Amino acid sequence: MPEVASACVGVWVGTGSRDETEAEAGLSHFLEHLLFKGTEARSAREIAEAIDAVGGDMNAYTTKEYTTFYVRLLAEHLDLGLDILCDILREPAFRPLEVDAERQVILEEVAMHLDEPADVVQERFAGAMFPGHPLGREVLGVPEVIKGVGVESIRSFFERHYRPANMVVAAAGDLDHDAVAAGIEARFAGRAGGAPPERTAPGETAATRLVEHQETEQANLVYGVRAPRRSAPERFALAALNHVLGGGLSSRLFQEVREERGLAYSIGSDRVAYDDAGMLAVSVGTSPDHAREVLELIEQQFDVMAAGGVTPRELEVAKGHLRADLLLSLEDSGARMSRIGASLLLHGTVLTIDELLGRIDAVSLDAVGEAAAAVLASPRVLAVVGPFAPDDFPG
Repeated sequence: MPEVASACVGVWVGTGSRDETEAEAGLSHFLEHLLFKGTEARSAREIAEAIDAVGGDMNAYTTKEYTTFYVRLLAEHLDLGLDILCDILREPAFRPLEVDAERQVILEEVAMHLDEPADVVQERFAGAMFPGHPLGREVLGVPEVIKGVGVESIRSFFERHYRPANMVVAAAGDLDHDAVAAGIEARFAGRAGGAPPERTAPGETAATRLVEHQETEQANLVYGVRAPRRSAPERFALAALNHVLGGGLSSRLFQEVREERGLAYSIGSDRVAYDDAGMLAVSVGTSPDHAREVLELIEQQFDVMAAGGVTPRELEVAKGHLRADLLLSLEDSGARMSRIGASLLLHGTVLTIDELLGRIDAVSLDAVGEAAAAVLASPRVLAVVGPFAPDDFPG
């Protein structure tokens, strides 16, 4: 991207919270924090000062299937960014005092999460959608594990998963591919091996209604179904279906629930896809007095779309949105880095923009109708957090 002044480089580690045992629950997220706490050559303060001194940004995030570390700075300082990024991924110090300090930070983060009903309901929904499976666990981890895990267990998890064969490096900005590739190879010299983690697909989902009582001002609901895995051929039809259902301002649920009836400030749907499973879910916060009415409207829309699909105009709008969303993302070096990094790690290939646009354009009414019939008629899961009794939402 010679027209920009920045460069952004990230490392995707193909291990997330689903790859942890119960005794390791939260270690991926713990490592996300700990790698910034210093290496054999640099303290945490030295890392922070070096990035701040050049106006850069360095961060990380953990998902259920991968953990990402990235740095964005002026292209003239790319070598510094590569030095620090590779250093934290090769030689983290795991000093006991720093581990204990960050342990408390993470426990505070978990406590903050549990104080947010909109976050809690998402966690409860995932647990009901993937019962007894790591995909149903919260990424942040289990407080008991975080409190008790020792430095050696953390180091063992790192040594097992943070290996080149389980990593993808992506970069975008005003840079040269060959120079970046050579720089990565030189900085990771001597560290080899590893493999992507082995995974077990979740079992079947039964229709479930889970209500958690909290004395909140709003009722938080998540209602959804299982959906095909990430690489499913119908994923582009599902993207269009999701947009029509609740993915945009013109979507059926946003228009009916918010614009026409004023029953919620925010309502939306989202398709989440994993290596071997997925889900399509609607999330909404509303007054407890309106919760049952809103739920009925969502259920009705699932039934209507499962039976009749979408209209030609709705598909046209959805495809236009998907095209623009893709093209607008290309204006930012960080977004371009994320696109190619995630694509290579999760799909094993990076489709060109023209290929992606072609897949979107090829979505037909029949394809969306078939996806709607197959997905929206599946067993449905409801999670509710609010001032209710467990039997207030009978099936």
